[in-house]
Amino acid sequence: MVRGSAVVYLTPMSDIFQQTLHLSLPAVGIAFRDSAPPGVPHALAEPASCSYWKRAAGGETFWTDAADHMGCPVGAHTHGVQMSDAKKQELMGLVGTMVQLGYLRMEEVPAIPHRKTPLRVAVYAPLSEMPCPADVVLVRGTAAQLMVLVEAAQAAGVAPDAPAMGRPTCAALPQALDSRRPAMSLGCIGNRVYTGLSDSEGYVAIPAQAVDAVVAQLGTLARANAELEKLHRARANPAPAQPPERPAAAGANGSPKP
Repeated sequence: MVRGSAVVYLTPMSDIFQQTLHLSLPAVGIAFRDSAPPGVPHALAEPASCSYWKRAAGGETFWTDAADHMGCPVGAHTHGVQMSDAKKQELMGLVGTMVQLGYLRMEEVPAIPHRKTPLRVAVYAPLSEMPCPADVVLVRGTAAQLMVLVEAAQAAGVAPDAPAMGRPTCAALPQALDSRRPAMSLGCIGNRVYTGLSDSEGYVAIPAQAVDAVVAQLGTLARANAELEKLHRARANPAPAQPPERPAAAGANGSPKP
């Protein structure tokens, strides 16, 4: 159920994603708030904003503030952290290195999605354990698992309105929030280092406004894919044809030999 701009969970949503898609890790809820929920611990700072995704998927519930996202200037930018002049210089220095390596073009930088509202508090938890409504749900999975998830979004009429994203992975959060549609990310090398994302995995970020619609179609698409897989495998590997029966040899009087 959606109230305002966030989801109010009446059932454990992570069970729906994890059980239906057979995810190895639970979906993660992320909420951007003005203050921390009571009783939730403050996390120690990590080297990158996406490091918190790994901790939440591992079962932790916690909150961070803007200072906790200063470890990675790119993540600070995409999350809407108000940076000091020194941090801005560090960001541009990192961007300059990326440009020099041919990893990024300078004209791409202004188009990188980022939160427009200054970050105050971000809350992270396994989705079923969120202490407050999530603004975005982050699903980590294989290409086959995310295929079903995106097909469910298409069936629900909330398909991503942008191609699968690459660097930086953390930009998938503001992309989903701004578009109000799921955003898919193939990951970036930094995220793979900080989160342990495997070569076969990626992410889909689902904004609160699209969660109910996607969930309503998820089971149908998962079952449809399971049945279609059987059909395609049968067509790809047809049963070998049985050789025709040979007629029995005739005896001397023309009747079949016994």
